Amino acid sequence: MPQLDHAIEAYIDKRLEVLDALKRILIEKLKIDREPREIDPDTPLFGTGLQLDSIDAVELWVSVGERFGFLPPDDVRRVAAMRTLNTLTDLVLSMAEGATDDAQR
Repeated sequence: MPQLDHAIEAYIDKRLEVLDALKRILIEKLKIDREPREIDPDTPLFGTGLQLDSIDAVELWVSVGERFGFLPPDDVRRVAAMRTLNTLTDLVLSMAEGATDDAQR
């Protein structure tokens, strides 16, 4: 059980690290006028949430690519990932996991 606990803790730490980096991108690159703790990861990025627009979406994708070393896929997963910071965090983590799996092969 201790190994499982360690794996869960490591995943939570990584998730929080990615979430924090995404909040920093919103604040520093997209000029969202909020403190990181004020940004709820379940708040919609567009519409009534943080009110990002299509230009912001492009800037967000480019910034994610620069920060994490890969460009998110240009497919339907991208659209789904753009709902909230939590969904975007899920995509970043899955892309990083896929890159790790590829490197191990």
